[in-house]
Amino acid sequence: MKQILQKTVNAQWKDWEEKLDEALWAYRTTYKTPIRTSPYQMVFGQKRLDQLHELEEFWLHAYENAKLYKEKNKRWHDKHIITRIFEPGQKVIISNSRLKLFSGKLLSKWSGPFEVVRMTLHRAVELWNAMKTSTFLVNGQRVKHYFGEDVDHKEEVIELENE
Repeated sequence: MKQILQKTVNAQWKDWEEKLDEALWAYRTTYKTPIRTSPYQMVFGQKRLDQLHELEEFWLHAYENAKLYKEKNKRWHDKHIITRIFEPGQKVIISNSRLKLFSGKLLSKWSGPFEVVRMTLHRAVELWNAMKTSTFLVNGQRVKHYFGEDVDHKEEVIELENE
């Protein structure tokens, strides 16, 4: 038992009580040559040991399924990401993800416009603050182009004829 703890516990023996359960489990389930079985198998029998192996296989299968599910979700998510390219001097708006204090339809989910300074290799966007005194970095997924100044505000009327 002492040898098992020496192999798993750090040099100062500060975390020995955390490793004790694992060490006891290893000792109880390890095959012992003089008795030709493990202490656990002597107490609970082969049937219980087989059940534990089945449970362990079930856990491994569930872990693999969860891993595959996460990979599939990641592929789907990555496929639907829109890559946007921003050039210095362009106007952009930023998503306000922290604006959920006041729930309501009239709150804007976007703030800005801000001017782009540069775009980094990892798709982060550096922007000027509102007064153009300093810059800050924003994740490129939270930013989109701002077209508010270029829009023609004149209305165009189209008349439809009834046939």
